[in-house]
Amino acid sequence: MTQKLTNSKLKSATKEQLIPLILTVVTAGALILLIFLEVTILNKLIPEKIHRTIQWNDVLIGLTIYLKTSVDFAIFIGNLMANYKGVKNRIAIEIGTAAGNAFGTILILAIWDFFKEVKPLLAVMIVIAALVLLKLAEESLEHIKDEEKGSQLRLMKMSARITSILTPINNFFHKGLRFIVPNLSMKPKKGLSFWGLVGLSITIPFILGLDDFAGYVPLFNVVNVLGFSIGVILGHMVLNIFLFLSPKTTIKVVKNPVVSIIGSVAFIILALYGFYEVFKILFLHH
Repeated sequence: MTQKLTNSKLKSATKEQLIPLILTVVTAGALILLIFLEVTILNKLIPEKIHRTIQWNDVLIGLTIYLKTSVDFAIFIGNLMANYKGVKNRIAIEIGTAAGNAFGTILILAIWDFFKEVKPLLAVMIVIAALVLLKLAEESLEHIKDEEKGSQLRLMKMSARITSILTPINNFFHKGLRFIVPNLSMKPKKGLSFWGLVGLSITIPFILGLDDFAGYVPLFNVVNVLGFSIGVILGHMVLNIFLFLSPKTTIKVVKNPVVSIIGSVAFIILALYGFYEVFKILFLHH
């Protein structure tokens, strides 16, 4: 009997941890191959070739910079984990967020290679990403209203002040933004299928990936873009692994009211930084 229970627990642990983690690594590998394919195609189309020799210092730079600037992804994935529980949903979130981040990277890489100086287009992408971040900042405060009802009055007042500023801004831009990013909300949707959750997991990370990678463009004069791109994908893989090693802890942390406010403020700061980057791109760079 004890042996059967042990085997059952082992199978359960394998299903809940090992399989999704292996899938995370496999997904990252597939996306790296996709980056290689993109570079191969771009090199056939563009006279100025991208070097396909991988320098591990470039990979490390990409991985390190990504992890240092990935607070937006971490909070978004944490919120998805809180709303969509279970191994099947976990796999959908892993695949979707990794793919969304990689597709944003792939698009910026193609634009950069074709045009090099598409500053207005980069500015538009960053503005869209900043508006998405403001929406996420508002939703990050939902847990305080849902979970804390009446306790920790100071946090609730602070949350109300931030929300009162964000809500009119988000309402103003919502009509136009919903055509570009249809799945802005992280709130649970009834009857969402596996592929529906994959789609939700792709949408916002794609926009955030555009924003992050657009900000990396100045580095391409210093580091090899292929190695750097691989580092970004590996960085997202590492982030996913750490988040999913302990889903219960991650959900508990993300739902903490203090973390919710910190997350909201982080999103606002990132959005404001995005607007500042747009100002620099359009008016300070010649």
